Amino acid sequence: MAPIQYSTKVARWGIFNAMHKLVQVLPLLLACACFALISAAQQSASGPATPIVLHAARLLQVDTGVLLQPGEVLVVGERIRAVGTSVEHPQGAKIIDLGDTTLLPGLIDVHVHLFLHPGAEDLQTVQESVPWRTILAEQAAKADLLGGYTAERDMGTEGAGSADTAVRDAINQGIILGPRLRISGNAIDLLGGHEDAIHFNPAQHVLSNADYADSAEQLVEVMREQHKQGSDFAKIYETGPDKMIDGVLHTHYQYNEAELAGAVVEARRMGSTVAVHAMGEPGTLYAALAGVASIDHATQLSDDTMRLMREKGIFAVPTFTIFDFFAHGKTTAAEAATEGALLDYKIREFKKQVAAGIPFAVGSDVGPFPHGTQAREMTLMVQYGMKPLAVLQADMINGAKLLGWQDQIGELKPGYYADIVAVPGNPLNDIRVVEHVSFVMKGGVVVRR
Repeated sequence: MAPIQYSTKVARWGIFNAMHKLVQVLPLLLACACFALISAAQQSASGPATPIVLHAARLLQVDTGVLLQPGEVLVVGERIRAVGTSVEHPQGAKIIDLGDTTLLPGLIDVHVHLFLHPGAEDLQTVQESVPWRTILAEQAAKADLLGGYTAERDMGTEGAGSADTAVRDAINQGIILGPRLRISGNAIDLLGGHEDAIHFNPAQHVLSNADYADSAEQLVEVMREQHKQGSDFAKIYETGPDKMIDGVLHTHYQYNEAELAGAVVEARRMGSTVAVHAMGEPGTLYAALAGVASIDHATQLSDDTMRLMREKGIFAVPTFTIFDFFAHGKTTAAEAATEGALLDYKIREFKKQVAAGIPFAVGSDVGPFPHGTQAREMTLMVQYGMKPLAVLQADMINGAKLLGWQDQIGELKPGYYADIVAVPGNPLNDIRVVEHVSFVMKGGVVVRR
């Protein structure tokens, strides 16, 4: 028995030594593995090293409306090197022939909700955990990108706090697929305001989907906390609730001009902006006087409000798709009639806004309806009075400005990021083709073909 015991001890000692050595080198092995993963992610984020030439039947220069036939783009790394009817084909370049399509800059949606999905909006924010909603948000971001949206503004996590910071950062680091993002964290609201769970049993103390701020001082305090947690801008609820009375929209304002102006000044100090949910007067006027970056929904705008928006370059974001969805997706005839009346009023007011020449950006309010389908917003804006080129310019050029990425995205020009999509047909003749994106490149990386 002794030799067996001795062999067992030796074997155990050998295993111990091996494990000890492994423990000593494990940090080095892990460091090497992490370095390899980070290097791979950085290479992916910066685009492929091999030059790419995209060729298509057409290329739209969105700023001028000029249609190049054919159209080519030379992409080197993550940026555009050249654009024209024919560009240099470097030796070894990968040629991608996209056939009878039109090349466009990547689409931009300035009003999305990655943390919402089809279903009861109020219940999902109560019943679903933030980790679960974050997983769904990652899937939503991927769907939007594959739908052609290479840049977006997430207008509030609806009670998920700063979870959108993680989604944005994971996209930027190449961990998950998604658009370039500007994020706000929670929206900001009054106690008992638009998003304060006012339809639930008060005894249950259901949490608000927004962060409370009941004064100018609290607005600034909340904005600073959100900025600390990673927000790029502040989203503020300025109006609610909304009612149609004798065919006219009536809505309460939540913050006065001075309070909003203080928020705008604070945002400017931090290098960011303020966007407001504002359906109608007088809240829309207070927002314009304060100098916000965008008035989202913008259903009712007075002549004074529209004048200020023109003078200050404040964008209206109509979000027709969500109104259309609610008007045609309600379960009862009474609900459908109420939402339909609001949509009809919104269309009439939109025609006045187009005639007044205010600046527009394109946002869909996607979330309650499926992510990746929001290009219908551009179809509706044309249907209700805008020209196709004007809508494309609102989406891409104005969208880039609103996100703070002008001269970086929104146009196919040398030096810009290679965020490029292809659509069938000619969007100047039929804007609906943007709903059928067949090719997507973001930062020089092909993500859909």
